[in-house]
Amino acid sequence: MNLESLRDYCLALPGVTEELPFGPDTLVFKVMGKVFLLTSLDSPSLSFNVKCDPEKAEDLRASYSDVQPGYHMNKKHWNTVHVTGSVSSEILFSWVKDSYDLIVSALPKRAKEELMGSS
Repeated sequence: MNLESLRDYCLALPGVTEELPFGPDTLVFKVMGKVFLLTSLDSPSLSFNVKCDPEKAEDLRASYSDVQPGYHMNKKHWNTVHVTGSVSSEILFSWVKDSYDLIVSALPKRAKEELMGSS
């Protein structure tokens, strides 16, 4: 996984937009206006923050050294994932999709209907 493949994956999901709300160095992906992934554009190595079920977040941190509590985020609900090659891209993309799905599941009914209509 690299920044371009991460970006392509995120933008292929229904209803996703990319923004730079925190300045030119932090790329943010949102679904229906809600953040599901953040990544730095100026870091020498790729890492990203994703939302995660609290129990699963702890399990992932215990199982993978590249998964840490979310940097500058609510550490109960967010993980920072460092892309070092020790975790397959397939697994990394599944964590991105889990984050997206968590956000979608919490959307109001009207937003979900709008999202389903756009896919």
